[in-house]
Order: sequence, then C-alpha cells, then structure tokens
Amino acid sequence: MSIEYPALAPAFAVRNAADAIEFYKKAFGAMERYRLIDPDSGRIGHAELTVNGALFMLSDEYPEFNKAPDTLGGVSAKFMISCADVDAAFQRAIEAGATVIFPLNTQFYGHRDGRVRDPFGHEWLLSQKVEEVSPEEMQRRWNEMAKK
Repeated sequence: MSIEYPALAPAFAVRNAADAIEFYKKAFGAMERYRLIDPDSGRIGHAELTVNGALFMLSDEYPEFNKAPDTLGGVSAKFMISCADVDAAFQRAIEAGATVIFPLNTQFYGHRDGRVRDPFGHEWLLSQKVEEVSPEEMQRRWNEMAKK
C-alpha cells in the first residue's frame, strides 16, 4: 500500500501522543493513518492523522529533536479546521476537553469561527464560511474596525 502526501502538512510534538491522538479523534473527528512506536521508550515517534482529508503528523516530545508547547511556553502556529457545521464542531471540541480561547463569532472576513486550546497546548481555529467576501471588502471592513 502506498501512502500519499500533500504538498504541505504540519508536524508537531505533544506530551503523551497516545492521549492526544484519542483527543483529536473525539474532538475533531480525526482518522488515524498509522503510528510508529519507539521500541525502547514506548513513545510515539511518528503518527499521521487526517481531518476532513487534511493530513497532520505528530509525535511525543523528544526534547533533543522537537518540543511540546509546555516546554516552549506557548505556540508559534495555530491550526485551522474548515467545518460544515462550526457550532457543532466547536461544542464537540469543548466536550472532548478543549478550552475556549475565543468564543464563536461571525468575523469581518465572512467566516464564523472560534479558537480553542487542546489539552496538549496547541491552538485550533474552527471555522465555517458564512459569507463570500472579497479581499478588497475584507480590507475595507478591517479599516473600519481599526477606526473604532
């Protein structure tokens, strides 16, 4: 069996990857492609999951190679999931153990979205397009917001 890879896929570290995988399945409907377990430590050295067909990879923290948000003191990247029903997806993430950073709201750029932090420190923007907005209109709306 050949495994296909997109042109770009994020890879990140967590503490307790096995629990993280189960959380992502419950919270975001992730499907696990596979995982590789370090035979010496039992840590997950590499796992691949998909959400709505998009691939992401994760592993347990190996401080000499990668660091989890707790070690780093935060994150430098956030992940966005495009949802067909963002209200249901947001609620499912909260029920699975995510913490609300920003509640759901309809934004100037035409999306209804909200941001959560997973129990492993990563941030996820759950988003649903509710209005088609051109880049020019987004800029106009942003300029208006900046005046307030």
